Amino acid sequence: MKQKSLSGRTAPSRLQSELQAGILAVIRSDQLEPGTRLGEVALAARLHVSRTPVRAALAHLARRGLVRPGKRGGYFVADTARADRKTPPQPGPTDADRLFLAIARDRRAGKLAEDVSEGDLIRRYRVTRATVQQVLVRLSEVAAVQRKPGHGWRFLPTISDPTARAESYRLRRIIEPAALLEPGYRLAPGWIEDMRERHHDMLATPWNEASSIALYEMNAQFHEGLVAGAHNRYLLVAIQQQNRLRRFANYDWTFGHERVVVSCREHLKILDCLEAGECETAASLMRKHLDAAAKLGIHAVVPDSSQIGRKAS
Repeated sequence: MKQKSLSGRTAPSRLQSELQAGILAVIRSDQLEPGTRLGEVALAARLHVSRTPVRAALAHLARRGLVRPGKRGGYFVADTARADRKTPPQPGPTDADRLFLAIARDRRAGKLAEDVSEGDLIRRYRVTRATVQQVLVRLSEVAAVQRKPGHGWRFLPTISDPTARAESYRLRRIIEPAALLEPGYRLAPGWIEDMRERHHDMLATPWNEASSIALYEMNAQFHEGLVAGAHNRYLLVAIQQQNRLRRFANYDWTFGHERVVVSCREHLKILDCLEAGECETAASLMRKHLDAAAKLGIHAVVPDSSQIGRKAS
């Protein structure tokens, strides 16, 4: 249950509090002038999360007067933002990032039980209770776990074994190219521009072990957004369910940065075709893209992640 502040407003979650600090760090490090627009897509890529928690963090910053809402939506740098120096930027992956990925990796490999307690995770990964609590909140926000009545946490169903992954790709191969060919296909205004910007940011950002989280969220929103353009609720619900089931099993990227570049470029070509009205070509490119991804995903190897709290020798 979300806590209420003394003013009666919903208090920010741990993730939202972290993101507020991260957004302020971006404003300071990039020396953004007052009035500069803060793009949710670019911030999400920069901070390795999806757009939803970024939007919530921006709303909290607006209440603090550190950013200001625009008349036509969005948020902009306020005069006070660069002067706020309470929290310095945090370079590189945090302990929470590493634990987040380790849990995803071990759950995917079948090395972590469906039901766990905070104590189980503390002992297995040798991390602090605060780190475990922070990660569990983040996992719950992406529908990967839910709190059990009374005590403990339960992992929600995912697509994890090779057979299930193969079936998932076959379903997506049927739905996603077909969605691009639906009568009256149209994307939301500005969506292609925002998605293209997010892909270029991903290509330009130095890769680290936590980048895989942002990569998956970007990929999921790319594929979901394309299907949304068909304006067919049943197609959209099917892909949304696939993204939810795939999310936790795909947070750990094991194919190297070269494959990230290939995937992003394939996405950008599809966007170019759609922008030019070439839906048939875009659908063909989508089939090839999913076929290539399926060959990688079905044969993925998952390393062991236990005891991440130990320092490397």
